[in-house]
Amino acid sequence: MLIVMHKEAGDRELDAVIKRIEAHGWEAKPIPGGERTAVGVLRNKGPLDPAMFLDLPGVRDVIPVSKPYKLVSREMRPENTVVRLGRGSDAVEIGGQQLVVMAGPCAVESENQALEIAHAVKEAGARLFRGGAFKPRSSPYSFQGLGLKGLEILAKVREETGLFIVTEATDHEVCDMVEDFTDIIQIGTRNMQNYRLLRRAGQAKKPVLLKRGMWATMDEFLMAAEYIMSEGNDQVMLCERGIRTFTTHSRNTLDANAIPYMRNESHLPIVVDPSHAAGRRDQVIPLARAAAAMGVDALMVEVHTHPEQALSDGPQSLYPEQFHELVTGLRNMNISV
Repeated sequence: MLIVMHKEAGDRELDAVIKRIEAHGWEAKPIPGGERTAVGVLRNKGPLDPAMFLDLPGVRDVIPVSKPYKLVSREMRPENTVVRLGRGSDAVEIGGQQLVVMAGPCAVESENQALEIAHAVKEAGARLFRGGAFKPRSSPYSFQGLGLKGLEILAKVREETGLFIVTEATDHEVCDMVEDFTDIIQIGTRNMQNYRLLRRAGQAKKPVLLKRGMWATMDEFLMAAEYIMSEGNDQVMLCERGIRTFTTHSRNTLDANAIPYMRNESHLPIVVDPSHAAGRRDQVIPLARAAAAMGVDALMVEVHTHPEQALSDGPQSLYPEQFHELVTGLRNMNISV
């Protein structure tokens, strides 16, 4: 349920609404808006009678919320959420007026490798550097990442280039370290329903990029985001990265239908990862352009200076010149990058 306050309602009226919600053992979630404040009612086990709140001073309307994912739902918050990084002229807004591009290697392999790629993608137009310090891999014998050393390299990248950093937290304990070093905490596809990790990310003071599970329905995906937001972190982004289907011509299938669905259902920013959807270099640029044309808020693209030598996901990584071609093409589509 969403309780909408009058524009003229003050703190006293708002506090009265919150106290009545909490008196019943429920949770009150104030949601500031452009013109007025609303209060979401959480953790109730069934429908509520609107008359419980309509008699309170300052209450304008009471709106039932039909979705199981309440905080994520556009019913609860009609305005789009904007995730802000930094301040001043160097600030980045994901969900704002520009398409934000995140780019970098699948895995941080060395300081020289990370810095070389970071300078290349920044010159082309990237605002964030993506690179894994911890890598959950299908094979236990594959490269698992540099761990803490990788995080230290990412910090060096930020210091030298000014790019914001996004990297994955693979478990509850790793999340502590990642939060200290990164600007955005990524929850990968294999951990989309790792509820302990989701709750830990929800307690973080950094924004969270949540990737859709490769077999997850949209309701499951949005409920995973609800886990994060229920812990108090409302700076969450939804990342479509392709789902497993019967196809053999690509690694996964980019679920383009999910983009308008998420826009309609949720106020959270939408990110698309065409690299993992494609799994092959020649499909990344067309998929990225298609996602941009559909109005997503950010793209996450894998780039490597020597993909044939990459320790992880080389076949889907663009060469720097191809990444430059991608960004130039987006600008030629009159998309602000």
